[in-house]
Amino acid sequence: MGDWRPTETITLPASDPTALEQACALLRAGRLVAFPTDTVYGVGALLSLGPGPARAVARLYAVKGRPEGKGIPILLASLADLPLVAEDVNETAARLAAAFWPGPLTLVLPKGPAVPAEISRTSTVAVRVPAHALARSLIAAAGAPLAVTSANRSGEPPTTDPAVVRRTLGGRIAAILDGGEAFGGVPSTIVDCSAPGAATFAVLRSGPISAAALANATGRDVL
Repeated sequence: MGDWRPTETITLPASDPTALEQACALLRAGRLVAFPTDTVYGVGALLSLGPGPARAVARLYAVKGRPEGKGIPILLASLADLPLVAEDVNETAARLAAAFWPGPLTLVLPKGPAVPAEISRTSTVAVRVPAHALARSLIAAAGAPLAVTSANRSGEPPTTDPAVVRRTLGGRIAAILDGGEAFGGVPSTIVDCSAPGAATFAVLRSGPISAAALANATGRDVL
């Protein structure tokens, strides 16, 4: 697992017109940045697609104290970026993405060949497009998807409050992009759509999107 060294954690107010540029520069330098999403605050690393060590992602595991075998979700700026990280997306997954992205729905999909093993040691990857303008702007400006997990130490509750992020991860991450209180408060619904041509799908974690809404959007049974 990658290590981390104590660092100054700066606050970048979203109202500052240079905040996104500063946050992206840190991400491109392999540093970690926390930011609000439509669910809770997340902390992210720029995803290096293709060969080579994913040092920033390894640092994310170390900073959180996250078990190495527990994969990290990927956040995209838009649905159009899905082919960067996933392949063989079945019709059920496509319907769910069309219905609920951007939004608090994470889809577990077959992992694309460019996704590093540090993200997931299985054949699947968890992917989402957040319904938060600041989060999507950050991902788009960074120029690549972000590996993002909740901005807390593993085993502790997630938070919507940037002040709590500072108390929890201050000195461990490079910056907090402060967009005020995250407006969701409930972690995303997670749905497994990884089976080829699946006529059914499984809800792995309940969240803001109900099983009934998922079934209605797809016309498929929920396991």
